[in-house]
Amino acid sequence: MTYNYNLPTDSRREQYLGIPMPGATVVGLATKEGVVLASEKRVSYGFALISKAGKKLFKINNRMGIACAGIIADMQAIARTLAAEARLYELDHNRLMPIRAAAKLLSIILFNQRYFPYIAETVLGGVDEEGPHIFVLDPLGSLIEDKYAAVGSGAQIAIGIIENAYKEELSVKEAEEIAVRAVKSAISRDAISGDGVDTLVITKNEAKESFYPV
Repeated sequence: MTYNYNLPTDSRREQYLGIPMPGATVVGLATKEGVVLASEKRVSYGFALISKAGKKLFKINNRMGIACAGIIADMQAIARTLAAEARLYELDHNRLMPIRAAAKLLSIILFNQRYFPYIAETVLGGVDEEGPHIFVLDPLGSLIEDKYAAVGSGAQIAIGIIENAYKEELSVKEAEEIAVRAVKSAISRDAISGDGVDTLVITKNEAKESFYPV
């Protein structure tokens, strides 16, 4: 599912932040075997291309990761905070944090920042004893669980590819191929997405990162 949280228009956001809003395309899929997260790598502000090697996908631990669309600094802050909290939970309880608990914790963290919000939409995915999970969060902490999702400026293009091909019985390899194809389709039509696709494939045994050039 593609999510539109009715955020202010680009011009209103630019006025609020004092900088142009960046674009991005991020997707997540949950299958019977695990979870796949994917994002493109272009970092742009307005009409300026800042970097072709931006990292919008973050491995939190061997069972969980996030992918974000928004401002790079805010993505990094979200990833650092969640990774620290997940590690503290692991040390306190001698087990990995459940994915649902991590999503709810991140929702609270984002809501507590509502007056000075992190400008990022987040897809959180992972595998625990309950199975694979995909959660979507907006900058104010709204939390939705789904089987697949797309966020960012290229989401409307990417979601069409996913909806046409998605089945819960997919292997993680097949899901990764769909995710890469969806992001590449968005890249071909969204000028502020581009420069390759990062993926994070999470199963009960490992979390593996890969890169696919356009």
